[in-house]
Amino acid sequence: MKTLLLAAGRSRRVKPIEDKNFLKFAGKTLIEHQLDTLKRVGLTDICIVGGGHNLEKLEKIAKEYGAKLIEQEDLDEGMAGAILAAEHEIKNEPLLIFSSNDVLAQSAFEAMLKAKDSEADAYLLAYEVQEYFPGGYLKTEGKRITGIVEKPGAGKEPSNWVNIVLHLFKDPTSLLTALKTVSSDQDDRYEEALQTLMAKQHFEAVPYSGFWQPIKYPWHILELMKFSFKVMGSEVHSSVEIAETAVIKGAVRIEEGTRIMDHATIVGPAYIGKNTVIGNNALVREAMIGDNCVVGYNTEVARSFVGDDCWFHTNYVGDTVMGDDCSFGAGAICANLRLDAGKVKSGGVISPCDKLGPILGSHIRIGVNTSLMPGIRIGSNTSITSGLVIAEDIDNGKFVSGKMELSIQENRRQ
Repeated sequence: MKTLLLAAGRSRRVKPIEDKNFLKFAGKTLIEHQLDTLKRVGLTDICIVGGGHNLEKLEKIAKEYGAKLIEQEDLDEGMAGAILAAEHEIKNEPLLIFSSNDVLAQSAFEAMLKAKDSEADAYLLAYEVQEYFPGGYLKTEGKRITGIVEKPGAGKEPSNWVNIVLHLFKDPTSLLTALKTVSSDQDDRYEEALQTLMAKQHFEAVPYSGFWQPIKYPWHILELMKFSFKVMGSEVHSSVEIAETAVIKGAVRIEEGTRIMDHATIVGPAYIGKNTVIGNNALVREAMIGDNCVVGYNTEVARSFVGDDCWFHTNYVGDTVMGDDCSFGAGAICANLRLDAGKVKSGGVISPCDKLGPILGSHIRIGVNTSLMPGIRIGSNTSITSGLVIAEDIDNGKFVSGKMELSIQENRRQ
């Protein structure tokens, strides 16, 4: 069986995070975790579909996993374009299509492989929801799927079954034909092709109730981080240097070359990458810290996702997502709670989070005593000077400064 792993998306809704495929969870990129899952269930004939923006990074990973890499040239063609880009690799044999943006437990793939032995022509993974999810809903008659309704709106759902992009086709050539003949040139061309096929073929829903985390918005990264804690295990590498006065408790994984300094505290679940320093009096709890970081003196990092090569000193980083190479001056903080304790808005979208810190890209410098307000987004290659309150989004490549007006008068208390 051939597997088509779709990884050409431009990650627009998680900006300023550049590409969610390369976010590192417990030391491995998301795309590597997806490939590991496919390999564990015996799916080894894999084609990865990427785009011009991420092809170079994907090439190295594809080579390591023995997968073929295919470029989707026109990303505006969505899933349909991705599948047609791989047409020369698709033969008259079963084809599994999987989106790299959907993280599933291994049991989802096992259920799909087991289901294929029935007499249906195609299979879609179906997830039962208890409240409205803005995705595609399946019309069903028993297990048979008769249609898909995209984002019907709350109260208008044809069923409680949401379509997850883990699809299996026994004869994918019919799918290719349908993709070429449907009239729609919009992003829903793939769904239109499925509708055409459903009128002629037997599509079956494969029920699934395990872990599922689509990564559409930055706060989903924090949810996936929690899932990573559950599966990463607890282990401290033998080369890790831990001061006698340091405290480590709970499920904690610490990679080689890391140093934990005096009076530092790490409360699990937590992950600390390679060659990182957790400084004196620092506190790391329920957080994921990348490689080559310095969590300096008196810094707290709580429930946050931190990339590689990040530096802190006397900072608070709460419920925050940041990329690589971010540096904070002393006293800079990431606020995570609105004064009214309401849901935090980010990127123009009201999140489901009561607590959500700022979202930072990569290569960012924050000056001393600067405060980043909840949910704001700071673009990559940005520098922000000292003593500011940043309460609005900042685009990539900006230099942000401000003035504090001083009033200097005679001291009458002399």
